[in-house]
Amino acid sequence: MTYTDDIAFTFERGAYADHNTPLVRNAWYVAGLAKEISRDIIARRFLGVDVALYRTLAGEPIAVRNRCPHRSFPLAKGRLEGDTLVCGYHGMAFDPSGRCTNMPSMPIVPANANVRSFPLAERGPLVWIWMGNPDLADESLIPDTSWLNDPAWASVGGSFAMDCDYVSMHENLLDQTHFPFLHPGTVGTAAYARSKLKVRQDGNVVIIDRSLKNSPPPGIYGIPAKIMHKDVDRLSEARFASPAIHTAFAQIIDHAPDEGKPSVYRFNITHLITPESNGRIHYWWFNSRDFAHDDAEINQFMYDASTKAYLEDVDALEAILKVVQTDIEPQFDLNFAPDKPGLMMRSVLYKLAAEEAGYVSL
Repeated sequence: MTYTDDIAFTFERGAYADHNTPLVRNAWYVAGLAKEISRDIIARRFLGVDVALYRTLAGEPIAVRNRCPHRSFPLAKGRLEGDTLVCGYHGMAFDPSGRCTNMPSMPIVPANANVRSFPLAERGPLVWIWMGNPDLADESLIPDTSWLNDPAWASVGGSFAMDCDYVSMHENLLDQTHFPFLHPGTVGTAAYARSKLKVRQDGNVVIIDRSLKNSPPPGIYGIPAKIMHKDVDRLSEARFASPAIHTAFAQIIDHAPDEGKPSVYRFNITHLITPESNGRIHYWWFNSRDFAHDDAEINQFMYDASTKAYLEDVDALEAILKVVQTDIEPQFDLNFAPDKPGLMMRSVLYKLAAEEAGYVSL
């Protein structure tokens, strides 16, 4: 059965999300790092909407539409007077809720001269934004990233802007068979790509469990732990947790640790994805570990190795989207057994998009 929504997208029963599927709006996405949002107004685009971000004098992060309702002048080009955002074109003033409090050219402020504000929530190093129906902005739905603010973990991180759709990015993160080929020097080993995986789904969360025993570790784990000369057990759980986040939790088990060294090393990898549009995303990443918290050399290695791997993803995914958008001859992409997690994720995103469009029987 085929449906058509208000923006002329056709939903089909049993289909999967791709670069053309409407973006899921009713979800918490990362607006930026907490340290990025300050008294200096910044502009970002999320899900096709331009947003201005700043902090009040009390430090509360604020997000409003970056478009004055009078002549569409970008409000991020204005200025702050206390907690009031003043448009740089005609001087209209807006409080943090988006209500217009002053219009210099008129004695009475029109009741409809307001800008949309967006729910924000600050959690550790991240500020989350809700771009959908504000009545559904339940903060209990914000994905858990508590390890990023936990002194038991040391983290390095970075960010990219990518010409890529968020569906392909999530699929890439769930596709562990590409690791030894796209990331041979950091993440991937041939044995890991061949290891058996178990896939499960918990509601809208897709989870991969994988184990590889008695095998050399990849460099991203083995070098900081100083165990590249050993065979170890590697246990991992990767999950598509929401449209905005993919997490991976790894344990490296050394059954014969050197004196004074731990037998278990834990790593948490956090991928945060906020679509700017169907063809461009904001992407933040963190690589966290539970050992050697103050080791600057390990921090630098993990930052460099992670950056190298993720730049390889950037190059691959941008190349894929370019082919998909410009090659005029249709192609049915083949899917194989290891692609099951990605197909499950694409099914979830498709269902969520269809439900937002009003089609609940897909």
